[in-house]
Amino acid sequence: MLLNEGQMHLFEHWAEPGVDDDKKKGFFDQVRRLNSSYPGGLVSYIQNAKKLLADSKEGKNPYDGFTPSVPSGEVLTFGDDNFVSLEAAGVKEARNAAFVLVAGGLGERLGYKGIKIALPRETTTGKCFLQHYIESILSLQEASCKMVDDGCDMKIPFAIMTSDDTNALTIKLLESNSYFGMEPSQVKILKQEKVACLADNDARLALDPNDKYKIQTKPHGHGDVHSLLYSSGLLEQWKSEGRKWVLFFQDTNGLLFNAIPSALGVSATKGYNVNSLAVPRKAKEAIGGITKLTHVDGRTMVINVEYNQLDPLLRATGHPDGDANCETGYSPYPGNINQLILELGPYIEELKKTHGAISEFVNPKYTDSTKTAFKSSTRLECMMQDYPKTLPPSARVGFTVMDTWLAYAPVKNNPEDAAKVPKGNPYHSATSGEMAIYRANSLILRKAGAQIADPVVDTFNGQEVEVWPRLTWSPRWGLTFKDVKEKVRGNSSISQRSAFVINGRNIFLEDLSLDGTLIVNSVDEAEVKVTGHDTSEKEEIRIRGFKFEKVEQLEVNYTEPGKHSLRA
Repeated sequence: MLLNEGQMHLFEHWAEPGVDDDKKKGFFDQVRRLNSSYPGGLVSYIQNAKKLLADSKEGKNPYDGFTPSVPSGEVLTFGDDNFVSLEAAGVKEARNAAFVLVAGGLGERLGYKGIKIALPRETTTGKCFLQHYIESILSLQEASCKMVDDGCDMKIPFAIMTSDDTNALTIKLLESNSYFGMEPSQVKILKQEKVACLADNDARLALDPNDKYKIQTKPHGHGDVHSLLYSSGLLEQWKSEGRKWVLFFQDTNGLLFNAIPSALGVSATKGYNVNSLAVPRKAKEAIGGITKLTHVDGRTMVINVEYNQLDPLLRATGHPDGDANCETGYSPYPGNINQLILELGPYIEELKKTHGAISEFVNPKYTDSTKTAFKSSTRLECMMQDYPKTLPPSARVGFTVMDTWLAYAPVKNNPEDAAKVPKGNPYHSATSGEMAIYRANSLILRKAGAQIADPVVDTFNGQEVEVWPRLTWSPRWGLTFKDVKEKVRGNSSISQRSAFVINGRNIFLEDLSLDGTLIVNSVDEAEVKVTGHDTSEKEEIRIRGFKFEKVEQLEVNYTEPGKHSLRA
């Protein structure tokens, strides 16, 4: 097969029979793995690569013949009656859903050596992203089952796509934390394999520079999640259990679950086969735009078009201003945030045709303008959100737009890169991601009737951010806006310097006046009323006319004899 595909060079340096036989066997073990993990095998991979490399060399426009237009979708306003009813519809539907997290990446781009899902979502509680995601799914599971007349014991399945880099660390994080309360049987790990690297425009496979009996490999991208779900048999299993929806999300968006109930409600009420979650997008902002493309032959598709391709595409098709803001102050093409809700039945039917193969692209770095040689080997890549490219025109593909403050605060840039971001643009760093959680929670509580102090502006790691009160709660306290609103009563106020952690289901705020740090933990069986504090002064204070505000102190007690040292 390799010789038929023009890969003779792989064997040119091989030693005579009897020498290096273990390494040669190792080579074919690797070839077998590469062949079995790619839809259509290595023959398909090499042939796809030849075509894409030829198109790249010619500078062929992937959108040639397509005209862009604004697709149809739903734009939601947080907290209004429509939003609340969609959240309720989504929670009801959640017991029929399965969740898929693509977590193949390390935190290297963030300046963090571990896996990204082990990072703290926020440092007030220190809960990591994976814990927050699992607790959110469990809260949805419980709330959804309560909405059925006779209750139910449906467990929402959770699949995690890992890579060679993240697989062992992900399993360790789950096992050492007892799966954060989820039953181990609910969680399925799918490990993606890498793909062969390409040495030149003829799609000759590249050998590993350190081992001539090994093909060099690189990651293929998160689009592999579709072929892994298909080949694992999970989709058919979910279908047999009566599931209807598959929700895909990425590793470090701490606000995502604020958007999931209402977006799932949109999918259920609108009958979308594909629903892309989106946020308002400023023209030319570095985030892909969801676009309807119509080909001269009549084909249409609704897909994510990368920001650097959207502007030239619009200019080339009769929009002289290119990617420009409309009267709303935003681009009419909503910003894709890479969270997808797919209807399971049509998804399975589509994958039966494609086996999960996703439209690929190649991005070689050429040594010069002749485009004949590469600076280093390249490979084919694919993205999860390109799934709709192969769908028939009859597919119902839409989007749901939420406010950015509510739904989108990814953590993907290291402090040095974030500090270079032009003022006014999002930093997408660990700093801004955490501050966005406090902002969202503050704005949600404001909408629920509490008085939350305005933020102050401060600079951390060279990034100017708004610092709101450090408010955070467990998903079982405030899964939907209705949940929050029912638990905020009277005239509660929280100062800017406050930190407030709510960890329990039945905790009610009633005329609370908070200026400091309050952490409330309660078991589900308890009902806790958190009320205002007594401002009348004690007599000892009143006769003096002043009191000390004890902001912080270090208290150290020595109870053993001997010499001690204290470094303060």
